[in-house]
Amino acid sequence: MKPRVMSLAIFTCVVGFLIAPIKGIDYLYAMLSITAVALGSGAAGSLNCWYEADVDKVMSRTCLRPIPTGKLTKNEALIFGIISSFVSVGALYFFSNLIAASLLALTILFYVFVYTIWLKRKTPQNIVIGGAAGALPPVIGWAIATESISIEPIILFLIIFVWTPSHFWALSLFKFEDYKKANIPMLPVTSGVESTKKNILIYSIILFPVAVAPYYLSFLGIIYLLFSFPLSTYYIFLCYRLYRTKEAKKEKTIAKQIFAFSILYLFAIFISILVDKFA
Repeated sequence: MKPRVMSLAIFTCVVGFLIAPIKGIDYLYAMLSITAVALGSGAAGSLNCWYEADVDKVMSRTCLRPIPTGKLTKNEALIFGIISSFVSVGALYFFSNLIAASLLALTILFYVFVYTIWLKRKTPQNIVIGGAAGALPPVIGWAIATESISIEPIILFLIIFVWTPSHFWALSLFKFEDYKKANIPMLPVTSGVESTKKNILIYSIILFPVAVAPYYLSFLGIIYLLFSFPLSTYYIFLCYRLYRTKEAKKEKTIAKQIFAFSILYLFAIFISILVDKFA
């Protein structure tokens, strides 16, 4: 179920829910709705592991997943993923509303069919387009609370969507041999290290105005800006350091730093959203 990935999805979904203008929602139903989103995220992860079992076993990053180690069979993962998908979407519809359930169904379908099956093994832009699936949870959280979609959750969607490429391309730089061995066309494999570093820097720069946009659109206040501005600036600085580095060993070290910081960055951005809203 990829619990580490799931935890980030749940967290951003909860933030989307908590900052929404909630009107008379039953909090027990809200908790059950968030649980349904978690199950849906795990279902998508399970189906991803089912389809990618052949490449997971040859990559050091994924070789200890349940299917490569023999703890589960592919059929067991497939059945679990399908059943969990239907249960999660049905439960979200029952405990919440049609818009939220439809968004969860879209997220699962997009992650499995568009990203995993169609894009991942065919194009180095896999993570750019496929990142839309991981960016939808805050929109789902907002829809749980409001039965609608507005500009605010779309901004949160865009923050995650624009953040995703630099995050995963940094990973692909220090796991280059893994992706090459598995024949997955990540950017360093198809376009080289220098092109990847350039694209990481470009996306980090694009992320800056998107990340501070909630303040300038009067969606969030000065507390958020005091977090998002320095965090986004430092992120650009790290990516610039990587771009300027020519030594292979140092490149991998900085890429690891960017990957680790990018996770901290996204959590910090969404925590600052909560702090700003409830301070």
